[in-house]
Amino acid sequence: MDAFFASVELLRYPQLKGLPVVIGGGRRRVDEMLRERFAGRPLSEVPPEAFPLLKDYVGRGVITTATYPARQFGLGSAMGMMKAARLCPQALVLPVDFDEVRRYSRAFKAVIREIAPVVEDRGVDEVYIDFTEVPGGQREGGRVLARLIQRSIFAATGLTCSIGVAPNKLVAKMASEFDKPNGISVVFEEDVQPRIWPLPVRKINGIGPKAEARLHRLGIRTIGELAAQERERLVEHFGRSTGAWMHDAAWGRDERPVVTESEPVSMSRETTFERDLHAVRDRAELGAIFTDLCVRVAGDLQRKGYVGKTIGIKLRYDDFRTATRDQTLAHYTADASTIRRVAGQCLKRVPLQQPLRLLGVRVGKLAREEEASAAAAAPRTRAAEPLPDLFDPA
Repeated sequence: MDAFFASVELLRYPQLKGLPVVIGGGRRRVDEMLRERFAGRPLSEVPPEAFPLLKDYVGRGVITTATYPARQFGLGSAMGMMKAARLCPQALVLPVDFDEVRRYSRAFKAVIREIAPVVEDRGVDEVYIDFTEVPGGQREGGRVLARLIQRSIFAATGLTCSIGVAPNKLVAKMASEFDKPNGISVVFEEDVQPRIWPLPVRKINGIGPKAEARLHRLGIRTIGELAAQERERLVEHFGRSTGAWMHDAAWGRDERPVVTESEPVSMSRETTFERDLHAVRDRAELGAIFTDLCVRVAGDLQRKGYVGKTIGIKLRYDDFRTATRDQTLAHYTADASTIRRVAGQCLKRVPLQQPLRLLGVRVGKLAREEEASAAAAAPRTRAAEPLPDLFDPA
């Protein structure tokens, strides 16, 4: 989907189309503020100058997404809002409306499944689609079916998407970025060398900033230069599995099928604080946040019918260093008290002298509750039982 979070907001505020807008920052109060100030007036008629400006933002938030006019100033997802304000102070700021985003996510995926039912869900704004057995799926190399999907999504939601059509998931993912927004890019096997090889290695989904830096140190900057390497050299530097995968990826090889159903491996909740918090001075506040995260993770597990055995925590310090710890239980659980107790034990194994900017709780090694042999013995959350105060920096 094209700038999905921002596009959902522009359905509510069409008057902001063509303007630099960033989504992110904090809690949703903009709608309430505008309704009070412009009582009796539709939100679509509120003048753009009434919206908050990025230059006035103060906080620790990051950009979830930005409209394409904002991207022309160098703004993008995961960028700190304060840094973005220096690049484009005139940009408008809207917080994320997660309920609306989820609603539109379900809507566009339902449209796709009506046309091409073999769909792999890749998050709130992206899917892989297998055209192979769809009637007409091979016409014009898949372009005809891609156009139908685009038109159908727009008719149902008012949103646009960009589609990459290719022989496999790896190349299709890259192709989907070629002609944004609202584009269709068809890449055949013979197009890999002229169209894929000139791209930076980071364009391969799975090569992150650390792998990119290591490749640069080896003098490898483009996908073509990666493809020119001997497989053995890549294995030597990156290990047997990763090195071989890099070589195959550079040649556009990917045998992964479209998986219509998959089980989550973990569930987590985390939060970045508005200000750095200290384990001693802000103990009560941190304890309340810690408890809330554990309760939320437990609620997610119970709502989706999962239990887990490995419980862990994640901390990010004020210097952006990250620490994680986890502990595996002998039995499965989805109980908030148990998660809090074990996460608290993990917390005692990390240094807490520095201020913290982020705290997270994770439950892994998941199993379906009805399929887990020990699930019946795992206690469920009891609302009347208070959670212990376990945020102890000692």
